[in-house]
Amino acid sequence: MDILTEAVASMRTDRARAARTECRGPWGLRFHEEAGSGFHIVLSGSCWLLTPDGGATALGVGDVVFLRRGAEHVLTDDPGSPVRDFRPEPAAPDDSTVLGHFELDGGAGPRATLLCGSYHLDRTRQHPLVASLPELIHLPAQPGRHPALRAAIELLGAELSSPGPGSDGVVTELIDLLLLYILRAWLAEQPDCATAGWSAALTDPAIAPALRAIHADPGYAWTVEGLGERVGLSRAAFARRFTGLVGEPPLAYLTRWRMTTAARLLRQSDLGIGAVGARVGYGSEFAFAKAFKRAYGLPPGQYRREAPEPSAA
Repeated sequence: MDILTEAVASMRTDRARAARTECRGPWGLRFHEEAGSGFHIVLSGSCWLLTPDGGATALGVGDVVFLRRGAEHVLTDDPGSPVRDFRPEPAAPDDSTVLGHFELDGGAGPRATLLCGSYHLDRTRQHPLVASLPELIHLPAQPGRHPALRAAIELLGAELSSPGPGSDGVVTELIDLLLLYILRAWLAEQPDCATAGWSAALTDPAIAPALRAIHADPGYAWTVEGLGERVGLSRAAFARRFTGLVGEPPLAYLTRWRMTTAARLLRQSDLGIGAVGARVGYGSEFAFAKAFKRAYGLPPGQYRREAPEPSAA
């Protein structure tokens, strides 16, 4: 069971959205705060990313930026250029496709081509792996670094420049894959000496197998002792190591993942509430409903009725 894939999938509430953005200087685009996480890829040219706290990051061709909480920011050719709101047009009148477009011709200055988009992620119950990410991730284009991410960017650029039959599907899949490549690249950038946090947990010889076991079968009656035996550690040693890396005790994480899995099943399946509870380890519908309400503030039935339905891919 791939923990990174599961963590991201558990938070997805809709398809990613993106727009091919063509600008000619002087130009500036303001991206208002939104639910989810934002991203930008510089396909050609260069620009600056400005944040409200005064931060300024220079971006060049091939650079990738990921904004975990979709915070307000500005992209511009120069910090002194005029700024307007980013309001892309959908590629189809019914907004049925993932990719839109935006053009801003400010004058006779240099051109830049960007892919600007967002991933719709549920921030009410973030998986701790995602919650532990910095607010801003900048992955500069570096020869030989993160070849899978670079290959995805090159494929995206090619499809956007010369679309052909099936391009809509190709672009949609590549944008979805891009999120995993970005997170994988960031995790790989963390120092090998890290002794805590998810970058260490995902490669730890004892904790990584335990996490995979929990994710593979959240309904199993896991115990701290049983998980410790599975990876060759005593109960106490396993609990200390797990808590130190993951940031919460094993059974607290187990409960979190059970509730996260249950919420996804309630949103995406027709299983009855009792069957959902059984899938995540609860012997009675009452016990499951009580635990779910404690985690989400709503009983399972109400959560199912009120949760937004994810769009079809």
